[in-house]
Amino acid sequence: MRIGELARATGVSAETIRFYEREGILKRPARTASNYRDYGKNDLALLKFIRAARDLGFSMAQVRELLDLADDRSRSCVAVDELARAHLADVDRKIAELSSLRNELARLLSKCEQGSIEDCLIIEALGQQG
Repeated sequence: MRIGELARATGVSAETIRFYEREGILKRPARTASNYRDYGKNDLALLKFIRAARDLGFSMAQVRELLDLADDRSRSCVAVDELARAHLADVDRKIAELSSLRNELARLLSKCEQGSIEDCLIIEALGQQG
C-alpha cells in the first residue's frame, strides 16, 4: 500500500509517517518501480502500535523502548510495566500541576470586577508574579 493508504488506515499523517522513517522508528519501505513507498501488513501493524502508544502520551524514546521490548515475545513484561508505571506517575504529576493552575486561574477570575485595566486584579496579580 502507498503512504496515503497507510495514513488513512492508521489516522497518522503522511508527514508523520515520513518523520517516523527518518527517526528510524518505522523502517523505510521498499519502493515500487515508480518509486512510490510500498508498505505491507507489518508496517500497518507497527504504525498502529506507535499511534496507540503516542495517543497514550508515551514519548518517542518510550515508544522506541516499547518496540524493543515487544520484539522479544518470551521476555517478562516487568520492564513494560515499569515503563507504564513511570509514565502514569508523570501523567499524575501533570494532572496535579494543571489542577493547581486551574485553581489559581479560577481564583483570579473570581476577583474580576470587569472594570478598567487600571483596576484589573488579574493584571495586578500577574505583575506581582514577575
